[in-house]
Order: sequence, then structure tokens, then C-alpha cells
Amino acid sequence: MSDFRIEKGVLKKYCGKGGDVVIPEGVNRIGDSAFEDCKSLTSITIPDSVTSIGGSAFYGCTGLTSITLPASVTSIGDRAFEDCKSLTSIGDRAFEDCKSLTSIGWRAFYGCTGLTSVTIPDGVTSIGDSAFWDCTGLTSVTIPDSVTSIGSAAFSHCTGLTSVTIPNSVTSIDGGAFSRCTGLTSVTIPDGVTSIGDSAFWDCTGLTSVTIPDSVISIGDRAFYGCTGLTSVTIPDSVTSIDGGAFSRCTGLTSVTIPDGVTSIGDSAFWDCTGLTSVTIPDSV
Repeated sequence: MSDFRIEKGVLKKYCGKGGDVVIPEGVNRIGDSAFEDCKSLTSITIPDSVTSIGGSAFYGCTGLTSITLPASVTSIGDRAFEDCKSLTSIGDRAFEDCKSLTSIGWRAFYGCTGLTSVTIPDGVTSIGDSAFWDCTGLTSVTIPDSVTSIGSAAFSHCTGLTSVTIPNSVTSIDGGAFSRCTGLTSVTIPDGVTSIGDSAFWDCTGLTSVTIPDSVISIGDRAFYGCTGLTSVTIPDSVTSIDGGAFSRCTGLTSVTIPDGVTSIGDSAFWDCTGLTSVTIPDSV
């Protein structure tokens, strides 16, 4: 009996014993849940004929340590590698050379705690919601200029992440994108970003400095809530609204100047900022 059930070029189900697996040439798609919960799988080699990896394709393959992705892959589906806790080598050249890849799905690498570095290939335009949530071993991420949006909670709970460079192509940082990244010490938000989403940097306790560009017009609810290490922040003149709880519990802040143009300061925007000794509020509020 074959280890693979293949229908019209789609690998529907893997039925083998695991170990090091090579997918046969001619397969053009790895179907949804094809290897789901195959805990004995240790490595997977995907042929050049494959263009997409379906949802939950390798979900729960906790023994999987390495994958080789071909340049032909254009999309990685939702939850494709979720909970592959032993996966360590996604940051190698195999992933970097996936020049056809345009999207990384929702929770695609959620809980891959063994990942230490990731270089997202040129050509990717969107990083899905919770794509790398709880990748606690991740220390570095390279995001290419092709990315225009970083999804909600995309890197949430990546506690080992110490720095991140957000490219100029990004126009929105969605809610919770870097929440609970307690190891982050500094962030430069690029020109072009117009909004910092709700809870974008919530509870980033190691964050000591943040640069907000003149393009930003709104700072979302709890955007920097609990950033206890933040000692100063410059809010640019472009900002018109500071939403509720935006800087709540930033106990290290000592002074804040709110620029002309801000018309509203949300509920609890600076609640529990116990180190704050001076605040300048403009006539526009």
C-alpha cells in the first residue's frame, strides 16, 4: 500500500510511518490536514511541483524538525505548521528562496517554539493574524519590503524577540501584532504607517524607546499598555487621536507633550502612569 493518497495532483493523506518523508514529484498541492497529528514525522521534503500547502497540513506534527520548501510554493495555508514545536530550520535558505510565496496564513507557525530566526521571503505581501504567535524561541525576524500589512497578533507572545525592523512598505500594524513581546527593547515604526492598532505593543515590558513617524494619525486602544520600561515617547503632530488606555501603566514615563492637532484623549489613556510628572495638553483637545 502506498504511503500517500493522491487524487488529481492533490496529496490528500499521508498514511506512512513517519520519519524522513519525501513527497513524490507531480504533487501540486498538499491538501488540508494531510499530515495532521503525524507525531512520528521528523523531516519533510516538498518537490518543486507543489504550489500550495493547505490548512492544517502539518498541524500538531510535534516531532517535525525540518522542512524543505521549494521556490514554487505561493501560499502557506491557515494553521499549516501550527504546534510543530520541534521545528527549527524554517529560517534557512530553503524558506528564504521561496520567491513565489505571497501569503502566510492565519496561525501558520503558531506555537513553533523551536524556531529561532525567520527570514520572510521577498514577495510576501501579508503576514496573517497570529502567524507566529507564541514562537517563544524566536530571537530575530526579517520582514521584506514587499510586506504591506502585519496581521493581528502576528508575533504576539514572541518573548525571545529582542528587535524587529518594520519595512517602509508597511502601512498598518494591526491589533496585538507585537503584544507580550517582553524581550523587545526598541521599535522604529516606519514612515507610511498611518495607524498603530489596538494593543499593538501591549505589555512589551522591555521596550525602552519607540519612534512614531509623522504619518501616524491614530494610536489605538491599549497600543502601549503596560510598557513599563518606556521612559519617553514623542507623539508627532500628525496624530489626531489617542485612544483609551493607549499608554496605561507606562510607569516609567516622566513627561508627555501632546501635539497640536489631537482632538481627543481616550479614557484611561495615561492611567497608572505613576512616574509622570508633567503633561502638556494643547488647545485642540
